[in-house]
This record gives sequence, structure tokens and C-alpha cells, in this order.
Amino acid sequence: MDMQGAAERADAMFYATVGEIKPEIEWVHYTTTTGSCDVTRYWTVMTVVSEQRRGSFLGVVERFWKASGYRIKTVNPSKDMPAIYATSADGFGIRVKFGYKGQAFLQVTSPCVDESKVSVPTKAANGRTYDGRPPTPNVRSAFWSAETPVPDPAPTP
Repeated sequence: MDMQGAAERADAMFYATVGEIKPEIEWVHYTTTTGSCDVTRYWTVMTVVSEQRRGSFLGVVERFWKASGYRIKTVNPSKDMPAIYATSADGFGIRVKFGYKGQAFLQVTSPCVDESKVSVPTKAANGRTYDGRPPTPNVRSAFWSAETPVPDPAPTP
């Protein structure tokens, strides 16, 4: 696999993860970095997630990653800035972490791959950002901002 293939694999991991989050969240592509033999893609969630909803959000992500065969490496249960780190069976690292005031960030890093050029993601983001500025949360949803009662979680097998 080359760096472009790794970037596309990272994109697929991200799209699959956010596809499991209901109601839908808004997100934007942030940046791509390359190392000597790896690629990292970053995305920013533009939907503000309240403190009360962060556990639910992370629970959905963790269950999906486990069902997808990812190995959970670390869970940071911080009340303000929780995070989950995992590794896929093919060696890609994936994480979701919360930052200031409920803004979530996702990152996927490839294992060592062959060097190549890397193009920008082809799928259009579904969130809004401000031109020329780093993404900041700017979307409020009734559910993720805790204005809607939390449904009972699905039982875990």
C-alpha cells in the first residue's frame, strides 16, 4: 500500500465511524500530514457535544470499533476531555478525543507504507467552517447539546 492508499483507507475508517453516530453530526476535513512512511488524516466535528452526551457519543464509537475488529488501546474517561484510542487489524491507529467545550476531533494514522503523493479527500464535508480559519464548533443539534432526553442504550452482547 502507498500513502494515497493509506489516506483512502483512513477516510473509509472515518466515514464508517461517523456513519454510525445518530443523529448525524456535522464534520469537516481538517488536514493531512505525512511522515517518512505514514499518513495521518484529521477531521473536526462541528456539532457541539454537551458534557452530558459525550459518554453516549463515545459509547457509540467504541461499540462500532469493537464490532469492526478494532482493538481498544486506551480510554480516557475525563469528564471534560474524554478520548478513545484504537488500532485496526491492519495496523491503522484511530482516535476520537474531545477538546474545549465539546468539540470532538478524529484522527487516523497509517502504519508504514510506500511513499507517494497524497491527494485531498474526495468526499465533501457535511459541516460548515470559516474560510481560512481552523475549524471551530458552530453547529447545535437538539440531541447532542442535551436538549433531548437520552434514549436507553442498546444492550451490549
